[in-house]
Amino acid sequence: MGTSTYVSAANGDSNATLLERAAEGDQLSWRHLVEKYDGVVRSVARSFRLQTADVFDVSQTTWLRLVQHLHTIRDPERLAGWLAVTATRESLSIMRKSSRHDLQSSIEETPDADPAVDPEAAAAARDAACHLWSTVAELPPGQQRLLVALFREESDSYNDVATKCAMPIGSIGPTRARALSRLQRKLAERGLGQADL
Repeated sequence: MGTSTYVSAANGDSNATLLERAAEGDQLSWRHLVEKYDGVVRSVARSFRLQTADVFDVSQTTWLRLVQHLHTIRDPERLAGWLAVTATRESLSIMRKSSRHDLQSSIEETPDADPAVDPEAAAAARDAACHLWSTVAELPPGQQRLLVALFREESDSYNDVATKCAMPIGSIGPTRARALSRLQRKLAERGLGQADL
């Protein structure tokens, strides 16, 4: 089937439609999926404090995994969660490889552990970040995009956020409040306590 028979991916297309078209080779649908969710994928990677090149690698590998599983996604409307979990796994994989590589030299060079770094606290922080971004990925797409735009490391002005999220500046505050309230409820339902948001 030629690409001329495909209908251009529109903002209103469901994930199921986009995944189906992408699986059939529609590049517009694929690009729309990437534009829609790459912010979530990169935010997950950044939450592990990876270097910029590693964040890029996590993003690329996560999208490669989706290509490999285009026909097997069971619940397309929970695609953001699938991508967040996949990005988390890829981030942890990069961290494990890096720590194995550096472990021997760090043991030899630093006989005493740095008292300022609590390994348990660091592990708990990574785990909390994983849970947080997996939960953010379950919010409605508009709320996901807003939270990612507002809380990424290189924060944008409200004008830039409004443009990226296609919403009036006056809607940012109320939408943010609704998104954070929903996020707190979801985290509490999972026994993760009150999120300090």
